[in-house]
Amino acid sequence: MTYEHSPAHDRARRGNRNRNANRDRRAVGRGGDPRPARCRKKRDAPAAPPMHGDGPCPVMRACGGCAWLNLPYRKQLARKQAAMEELFAPLLSAHAPKLALDPIQGMGGTCDDGKLPAPRAFRHKAATPFAPTVDGGVSCGFFARGTHDIVAVPSCAVEAPGARAILNGVAAAAQDLGISAYNEDTHQGLLRYAVLRLGWRSAEGVLTLVTSRRDVPHLDELAERAQQIDPRITVVAQNVNPRVTNAILGGETRILRGPDHMADSLLGCTFCISPTAFYQTNPEQTEVLYQLAIDGMDLRAGDVLMDAYCGSGTIGLCAAAAMRERGRDIRLLGVERNPAGIADARRNAELNGLSNAAEFLTRDATDYMLEAAARGERVDVLSIDPPRAGSTPEFLGAAAALAPRRIVYVSCNPETQARDLEQLLSTGYELLRLTPVDMFPHTEHVETVAVLERQG
Repeated sequence: MTYEHSPAHDRARRGNRNRNANRDRRAVGRGGDPRPARCRKKRDAPAAPPMHGDGPCPVMRACGGCAWLNLPYRKQLARKQAAMEELFAPLLSAHAPKLALDPIQGMGGTCDDGKLPAPRAFRHKAATPFAPTVDGGVSCGFFARGTHDIVAVPSCAVEAPGARAILNGVAAAAQDLGISAYNEDTHQGLLRYAVLRLGWRSAEGVLTLVTSRRDVPHLDELAERAQQIDPRITVVAQNVNPRVTNAILGGETRILRGPDHMADSLLGCTFCISPTAFYQTNPEQTEVLYQLAIDGMDLRAGDVLMDAYCGSGTIGLCAAAAMRERGRDIRLLGVERNPAGIADARRNAELNGLSNAAEFLTRDATDYMLEAAARGERVDVLSIDPPRAGSTPEFLGAAAALAPRRIVYVSCNPETQARDLEQLLSTGYELLRLTPVDMFPHTEHVETVAVLERQG
């Protein structure tokens, strides 16, 4: 879960998976899929089924985010399973002919489990653009596909309960206070976006108001009004984005009300989440994803676990906490280029009583692994979770030089993971397990966890 580990990864993350939540504005108009449209891959899964007007969401045609909302969930999983089997077939045939792809881990079961209820209310992050109405008011919702026209959304089937009501309430309060909405075509106006994060296992939340300039009349009053909409809004922040850009967030963020973070929990660990920090949108499935990774690590007492894309430390700290519960203390080493990520990781380690077991370094992971290998340092298990662009040949070569006993590769893009696994499997590693995970139901998106072990 991470930030960058090399200049190439800097570019990849900016263009593919910006961990500071600078999502393409088109994604705001496509509610179910968290990725910018330019990053979606043809091979994620087959084409979406036809849309119908009598589905569970009245704006599904205009929004387009949950393209598979009308398809029974078991069939969604079956389609994703078939797509992953097709994608990984050449790799498995060449390197692991006896290994079968695991059934995709959906919300509440797999495609083999019979009828499954359609997932609802699983997205704990929501966002809205704002736009001026013809009479000078403030509208919000989703951008209609391919336009800057706002589709009003009274509620959203996949967002956390109350999330859309909060965002709609912010628009109404801004209109009452006379704060102008930003016009994406003329680049005039003040209020551009609102980004909301609500806790899954906590009653806390962060609301970030994105404005076109720092000085906005009545902004403090808007922040106060926003907290009155829902008691879960414990933090209100302002982010300033004056650029003409597809990115939602700009470079400056300040707290308007409340502390500088909210808290939420995953697998028994508590994590601080600041307004611009990356944190998974679907926490229920994040636990499934992380547990698969932790199980694949097969950690032993005294092991050194290196998280080479550690970000705020979520995967590594969950693994260390799980081993502590089992009486198997390990040493966690997190490496990350982004200083803000390292600061968050250290704070999270302290919050979970793991400061003495965890060390976090602001370094380029490729360089660090090459230096560690040259010094003969021991790393038993390596965990990686790269951006959609995947890793680099240099990084994978450094990982092989370090020669950990196991490598666990978590991927948000199976296409690039298949490419990277080819290189790792040619350096003396064997593929033990490959598991797809449905992080975003009703979309074509699939994530995967691969477990590799060094031969000999």
